[in-house]
Amino acid sequence: MPSFALGESIPPDTAHVSLSSPATLLAAASDAFTQAVSVSLPTWQSNVGYEEGEDWVVGRMTTGYPRFFIHKSIQALAEDIAAAYGRPDQRAMLFPTARTATRCLDFIKDRVEAGLVPALDVVHLALDASKDVSPLLKRLCPTISAVLYPQEAFPFAKQYWQHTGDGASSRRAEFCHGLFRDHLLVATTSPRGAQEPQARPFRGPRRYQRQASIDAVTSPALAKPPAPATAREPQESTQFLEERFGRNLDLGLVERAKSAIRRRIAGSLCHEVDLHSGSLPTPSPNTRGLQSLAEHDVYLFPAGMNAIFNAHQALLCARGQLKSINFGFPYVDTLKILQKFGPGCVFYGNASSQDLDELETLLRSGHRFLGLFCEFPGNPLLTCPDLDRIRRLADEFDFAVVVDETIGTFANIDVLSVADIVVSSLTKIFSGDSNVMGGSAILNPESKYYDVLKQALDRDVFEDTYWPEDVIFMERNSRDFARRVDRINANAEAICDTLRNSALVKSLYYPKWNPSRGNYDARRLPSGGYGGLLSVVFTSKEKAQVFYDAMEIAKGPSLGTNFTLCSPYVLLAHYQELSWAAQYGVDPDLIRVSVGLEETDHLQATFEKALSAAEAA
Repeated sequence: MPSFALGESIPPDTAHVSLSSPATLLAAASDAFTQAVSVSLPTWQSNVGYEEGEDWVVGRMTTGYPRFFIHKSIQALAEDIAAAYGRPDQRAMLFPTARTATRCLDFIKDRVEAGLVPALDVVHLALDASKDVSPLLKRLCPTISAVLYPQEAFPFAKQYWQHTGDGASSRRAEFCHGLFRDHLLVATTSPRGAQEPQARPFRGPRRYQRQASIDAVTSPALAKPPAPATAREPQESTQFLEERFGRNLDLGLVERAKSAIRRRIAGSLCHEVDLHSGSLPTPSPNTRGLQSLAEHDVYLFPAGMNAIFNAHQALLCARGQLKSINFGFPYVDTLKILQKFGPGCVFYGNASSQDLDELETLLRSGHRFLGLFCEFPGNPLLTCPDLDRIRRLADEFDFAVVVDETIGTFANIDVLSVADIVVSSLTKIFSGDSNVMGGSAILNPESKYYDVLKQALDRDVFEDTYWPEDVIFMERNSRDFARRVDRINANAEAICDTLRNSALVKSLYYPKWNPSRGNYDARRLPSGGYGGLLSVVFTSKEKAQVFYDAMEIAKGPSLGTNFTLCSPYVLLAHYQELSWAAQYGVDPDLIRVSVGLEETDHLQATFEKALSAAEAA
């Protein structure tokens, strides 16, 4: 079972290396574009050092979770764009399109001091139509947009990047950087005060110090400035890019790959397909339980949080400016989206029957809401809200229900029948290989809001910013999704059995053993299990630290990987607000485990060895 050095990317070497699939290993070997989803923080103290921004940790990080850590290939392009089009005091934050960049610009303007607003700008870049480029590049039509801002505005630019998932992916940035160096990607707008390109080093903050850790951004400056571009003939560079893209990731496959992903999410494509064989097979009846569900009801996004952001935007567009409800202890950025990108929200942190009683009292007093957002199960306590009661309240008091099924997964549970929108992070178990980001949102065709939401998404909200290379990798990774879920379900239950037998374990959180199991079972499919995520609290902080340090597995942020991955989740997600989290029963020393595909006996032995170390301590 692998373990990784501090700061090493997970997966190692290249972000596209799979620990489970030889086919993906071969594809990764030719792929120099890195986007690892996790980074190794192998000791308890390294997690504390990360949160404190200590150089012995952040100085060794080669990557990080993509919405929290700006990938170095993105930083390199941002530096060059800022040098070419910005003023000396400006930096750049990259987005895939003009629309996403403009949203970020508006977000920053609303929050910075008035005196900084004139120093904010945006530049949009696209393929130079005057150049003699190939039909392939014209068809790809690559774009990148940069928000230019002074150092003082960085916290707000990074908040937008983190919360919304709108930022450019590293694969897009790497590809566009080659075109930019060869003067094939040029500005379609000129920012105020633009000057001739100039060389200047990247100077980023070592740590974004924030009020609360859910606004956290650890984005260490590069250990050294990116190496300057080597002198290359533009034609040679372009030929390399085109050959690589055409050979490994045929553009002709992208639309079929998107279709395969959407059908897979809709539950109408449960087997592997050959994208080269022509059109996809006729969709079979879906496993979601809604026969009217069509492929066009599934929307793909570049990140799971971007799916939630766009679902919220669609509801605001369709139903007006109403507050939302965040029901249950949330994934950190979901709450921030509801608080910062609309009229706000009310928060019920326990997802309990008592919380529902209080909500019902509020509704009967005349309060009205846009929608209720919840996770099923929740993160990190794996609590499952009563979706049937929520559905009844939503029908009576006219609000939408948005359910995040990332942890439960549609291979285990059915939540679409009681939701208006179902969102998911495809980055997690749907991909599994921890090397590509993605998200989805499904509209329930039987929802009373279906028509207005469909119109809002298609006309005003949805923009396809999913970079084609990321699409291809996501389709490849997800082909064996259902089989992997079965194996992970079984492994997770085995690990739970190991932990439940230990006197060191104070609390174990898993849907099968939680008090809310009845709510989970009400949504569980006949062949479904209880998922691959569990959390454990030990009898003392010292025992938790020794256990964590002794675990001979991958340790870092994220979940849903094909390999077992754990982290002191509360420490990472809520470092500046541990007492706030504790109000909702979330212990500051909780360890979260995402169980993988390893051999069950080997996995149990690894956990037993770590428990023995904790006992000896």
